[in-house]
Amino acid sequence: MSELFVSAFITLFVVIDPPGCAPIYAGLTKQASSAQARAMALRATVIAAIILLIFAFFGEPLLSALHIELDSFRIAGGLMLFWIAFDMVFEKRTQRREERAEKVAATPEIEDVSVFPMAMPMLAGPGAIAAIMLLMNEAESAGERIEVFAALGAVLAMTAAALVAAGPIIRLLGDKVEAVITRLLGVLLAALAAQYVIDGMKGSFGL
Repeated sequence: MSELFVSAFITLFVVIDPPGCAPIYAGLTKQASSAQARAMALRATVIAAIILLIFAFFGEPLLSALHIELDSFRIAGGLMLFWIAFDMVFEKRTQRREERAEKVAATPEIEDVSVFPMAMPMLAGPGAIAAIMLLMNEAESAGERIEVFAALGAVLAMTAAALVAAGPIIRLLGDKVEAVITRLLGVLLAALAAQYVIDGMKGSFGL
């Protein structure tokens, strides 16, 4: 495995956070049958993949059209990822996700949660969009872009598996183990986010 693949996999895994999404998804679909929950999990993953691929292919031209330098986006994306990491370490991200899930669950007419809130903003949220655009910018050749897409595919496959097996995973891990994993991933994401900011500042100011 190349360094880019490993970096892309870790970044996307931490930002999309399959272990963190699983318990929320289980809460949203507790009234659904196993077949319905499985179908919504797969549909949410596919929709999130489409959203992220659109930004992977067309994110850079969009920035150019808006006259935004890639180094500026690196800094902004790094700060955004750092904020997500801060929330993960102090468990604020999970709290907001649970509150959003409760609002959706409290609305009887909303039955299919695959598009909202699962596909977006939980899976393909601002952090994941920023991450995939930054990673695509790091890829300098067709082979490296394929590595980024492979990392994204691996993370989304793990996400789909985590959502499908959400109920058993929650019973197996428990709340305390999940909290420890989330905080460890948050520290790792903070370091990756800091590196994005450093790289952006180097490019902007010629350091």
